[in-house]
Amino acid sequence: MSTESDIREFLASRRAKITPQQAGLPAYGGNRRVPGLRREEVAMLAGVSIDYYVRLERGHLAGASEEVLDAIAGALQLDEAERAHLYDLARAVARRPARRTRRTRGPLPDSVLRVLDSMADSPAFIRNGRLDILAVNRLGRALYSPLFAGGAPLPVNIARFQFLDPHGRDFFPDWEQSVNTTVSLLRTEAGRAPGDSDLTGLIGELVTRSEEFRTAWAKHNVRLHHTGRKGFRHPVVGEITLDFDAMELPAQPGLTLTAYSAGPHTPDHDALRLLAAWAATEDATAPADPDRTTSH
Repeated sequence: MSTESDIREFLASRRAKITPQQAGLPAYGGNRRVPGLRREEVAMLAGVSIDYYVRLERGHLAGASEEVLDAIAGALQLDEAERAHLYDLARAVARRPARRTRRTRGPLPDSVLRVLDSMADSPAFIRNGRLDILAVNRLGRALYSPLFAGGAPLPVNIARFQFLDPHGRDFFPDWEQSVNTTVSLLRTEAGRAPGDSDLTGLIGELVTRSEEFRTAWAKHNVRLHHTGRKGFRHPVVGEITLDFDAMELPAQPGLTLTAYSAGPHTPDHDALRLLAAWAATEDATAPADPDRTTSH
């Protein structure tokens, strides 16, 4: 997985999504040889030469100015996540890391874990960009209990469970949306951290073992994931749809705290209370002091 090929495929895929009409160009008759915009049309809209845009789309973003990147993003009508991804790819190709690196971190601070545990009424966990759950509170562990089946220790990986575990499809009832979200988050992280060997190893494993992941990965979609609603099919409480808010931890770069909630006096709120009661029962029979965090 080279940064140059990611740039080429990302720009080509975004170009294919924009029709001349959407770009405000005249609709010429006859069959077009390519879906979406031609390279020369993107170049014209961005105010750069055709030869220069072709060079950019071939992966040579190193040295491109912010003004040029903004112009390309505007011509391709990139959203916030796509624009950020383009900048990440430009930075990555400029750095050209000489070797793959493995990002390591020490244990999460006790203060962060106390905040997590204090969210007693909300399922919550801390993850990295690779979608490893590094720390989780009691209700979060209960919500994601299928990922911890058999006493699986932290970290557990959401993407690996979703695509490779036979229970993954049943746990995420809105399968297509869930797949798109997971793959888009990993694609976004790959742009931010192209030299992370743990991340590239996970992606390689999923591409090799899952046709659904491979198909979604080839779309080059990216997204930001700050707030929304997510559905689960829980083995104990059944169907439950929760609001989520994802907050980056400024003192822990690359980590995100995700918390779920349900509106009061709703069936989902009732299901969340049932989940809390079940979690308390499970805690009563669990070994003392289960692992809450990991050093990775």
